[in-house]
Amino acid sequence: MQELIIDFITSLDGFGAAKGWPGWWGLQGPEYLGWLNEQPEGSYTILMGANTYRLMSGFANEGAGMDELTNASKVVFSSTLQPPLSWPNTRLIREDAIEAVKQMKQEGNNPMRTLGSLSLCRSLLKAGLVDRFRVVVFPVITGSTGYDRIYDGYPDVALDMIASRTFDGRLQLLEYVPRVLTAPPGVNNGS
Repeated sequence: MQELIIDFITSLDGFGAAKGWPGWWGLQGPEYLGWLNEQPEGSYTILMGANTYRLMSGFANEGAGMDELTNASKVVFSSTLQPPLSWPNTRLIREDAIEAVKQMKQEGNNPMRTLGSLSLCRSLLKAGLVDRFRVVVFPVITGSTGYDRIYDGYPDVALDMIASRTFDGRLQLLEYVPRVLTAPPGVNNGS
């Protein structure tokens, strides 16, 4: 069975982006960028929703140095996008994402990871399909300008840490195995 990783970058207060702030909140350093280069996109099938596809394919079409991601196998789940898609190596799936990912986990050749796509990630987690939850926390609080609050609408989830790392003396990589809870810990939920 193929592994599925949810992959997020976030501010300390749980936002995926903030108005007026540069990408990575302007805090990416050489250790973090080196780690990103060690994560070969080509070995994963990248899963995303339509909004993330539109944003990322736009960057790629502008020549924003996204060759590795352009060359990677990508799947976009959307009922609104129409084929053919302009970003190379992208397959459009219009059917139910949960059922498609279940099948991909059983029959696929590559591990999978997400790219953005908050509602897709939430659905995959609720369905119990996520094997690893990987978050890089940037040391900023974007309470006034933050948008795309990552965890709104999530179920309660217990996270068992399997790895952590600090980049450039300030960014935190946290990797967990998630367990969706039916009740808070200690309340008859089987955990």
